[in-house]
Amino acid sequence: MAAGRERRAAADTFTARLKKQWHRARVGVRRAAVDYFRGDGSDWIALAGLLLTVPLIAAGTLANSVWCAPSALCVPIVAGGLLLRPASLLGLYAAAATALIVEAVQLGPYTEGVARVTPGVVLVVAACGFFGLLVAQFRSRVGVPWRRGGTMLFDLRERIRVQSKLPKLPTGWHREMALRPAGGQSFSGDFVVAARTNGGRTLEVVLTDVSGKGMDAGSRALLLSGAFGGLLGSLPPHDFLPAANGYLLRQDWDEGFATSIHLVLDLDSGDYELYSAGHPPGLQLSAGSGRWEEKAADGPLLGVYDGAQFDPVKGSLRPGDVLMLFTDGLVETSDRDMVEGIDRLTGEADRYVAGGFHGAAWHLIEAVAKDVNDDRALLLICREGPTAAAAR
Repeated sequence: MAAGRERRAAADTFTARLKKQWHRARVGVRRAAVDYFRGDGSDWIALAGLLLTVPLIAAGTLANSVWCAPSALCVPIVAGGLLLRPASLLGLYAAAATALIVEAVQLGPYTEGVARVTPGVVLVVAACGFFGLLVAQFRSRVGVPWRRGGTMLFDLRERIRVQSKLPKLPTGWHREMALRPAGGQSFSGDFVVAARTNGGRTLEVVLTDVSGKGMDAGSRALLLSGAFGGLLGSLPPHDFLPAANGYLLRQDWDEGFATSIHLVLDLDSGDYELYSAGHPPGLQLSAGSGRWEEKAADGPLLGVYDGAQFDPVKGSLRPGDVLMLFTDGLVETSDRDMVEGIDRLTGEADRYVAGGFHGAAWHLIEAVAKDVNDDRALLLICREGPTAAAAR
């Protein structure tokens, strides 16, 4: 009993209470900072810090206006445009305007010497404040803080890449995919969704080219890749493109069409069906003859009209055969038609027949359409012969 009373008395001392209060304050500040940088909390921490820098800059200007010019007030204003909400930003602007007035009064008229508050300094500070307010209002309207905007774009890009990964195939099969957005951007209007269905026996791959290119088509490609990924495997193969066509029509986009090619491959027999919606034909290399054959199916663009019919073309991949699917950016440009582009693509692909197509997709894009200002995608499906399997 006595020991317990002593512990309670020690806990109630002034030093112990001060430590508890300090711990609570530190935890509260840390939580507020974490929420702020996640974009979920108030911006009072940033506002307080920037408000403190304004009088410090003003004091430095009054002490030595040559090294700390009056235009140094642009620094907290620019930072405020990136960190603060519009309402908080107005408070910072008021503090900066007050500091500028104090500097002008204390330093005297700008006609009496250098490093004074001139009309040019006022205009520069005001211009920085105007553009900072525009940036803050844009972020507020979008609803994404600048601290999370880059992260969100990175997450969107990675989601497209994850959804475009091809499933692992059984021994004797090889697949690879290469995607190059227009202009070296991170977002592309070309995407792939793939899944193994029918108990893993069937490989279904859909290669789609959304109208537009780069960043303009990236958001629509993300939406469509999620929708197509949900449809793939949930419907019979012959119902996939009609369902995708109806989905695009319901979006009612101004530029809402897309081309797509749907491969349904039996991994046991090598037989396949190829459905097309206004997409360039597939190319099959026959190991027996060494020739490339176009596999063109009939079907209109997705998102143009309702009730469209998509008739497949059938084929079979035997050991050593290769099936190549691609988007029009790889074979068609303003100064080259599709026939010429396909001839160039098959000519470059012939170089990989003897050594195998491992790693060929990326190199083919580099060789055929390196500097093309359009999204480019290439998909290779190879059924390896006994020589390639033994080499591996």
